[in-house]
Amino acid sequence: MALKETRRPSIFWLMAWVCFGLLGGSVKFRVAHPERIPERGAFVIAPNHYSEIDPVIVGMMLYRLGRIPRFLTKASLFKIPVVGWFLRRSGQVPVERAGSAAAKGPSPLAAAREIARAERIVVVYPEGTLTRDPDMWPMRGKNGAARIALEQGIPVIPVAHWGTQALMGRYAKKINLLRRHPIDFAIGKPVDLSEFEGKPIDQHLLADATEKIMGAITAELEKLRGDKAPAHRWDPSLHGQSETGRIEP
Repeated sequence: MALKETRRPSIFWLMAWVCFGLLGGSVKFRVAHPERIPERGAFVIAPNHYSEIDPVIVGMMLYRLGRIPRFLTKASLFKIPVVGWFLRRSGQVPVERAGSAAAKGPSPLAAAREIARAERIVVVYPEGTLTRDPDMWPMRGKNGAARIALEQGIPVIPVAHWGTQALMGRYAKKINLLRRHPIDFAIGKPVDLSEFEGKPIDQHLLADATEKIMGAITAELEKLRGDKAPAHRWDPSLHGQSETGRIEP
């Protein structure tokens, strides 16, 4: 699949060239149902998250399929010389996530809405951070993906992947480039959120819609892993864990 979005010269070409140049020889993509990625229009990609390098790998996969992904990115990264320039020029969106700076900067939801209105795709990690589940199954989700989809009337496509932990382990600081790592993707059908449409968007509705999205991601991951996820989704608050930041492996 080669779409007009990736044919137009852009700074994203250079970023893709760098990523594929550095990692192309160390990863082998195997994508189930690539045809489920729409060729045009706005939608939310909702992947699982268990390695720091996940956004790069997901971005590379989407680029190979002809779509340029936009990520909601920590505002602090935009202050890094060169890195910040590339992020801005490639259309990534800076967001403040916590503290007093958050009141001054754009919120993740507002930034994602702008991407949706521009008929682009936005990658939203429903878990909000690397999963705390000891076996790296998707944990409890947050409602950002569901809210964007319902407010903007755009689809949510669940995406599961497995294999990036061999390339870069959870909370690892180094990338393993010594061998080629197969990374499997399963792209699901758009999550059916019709039961929530036309209703007041409150916390209860968002929680139900989010759980449906997380269930769809988990179902795709079960196919990749050939195993069943735990009956109850991991909840950091029930295990004395913080919502953000690093934890012990």
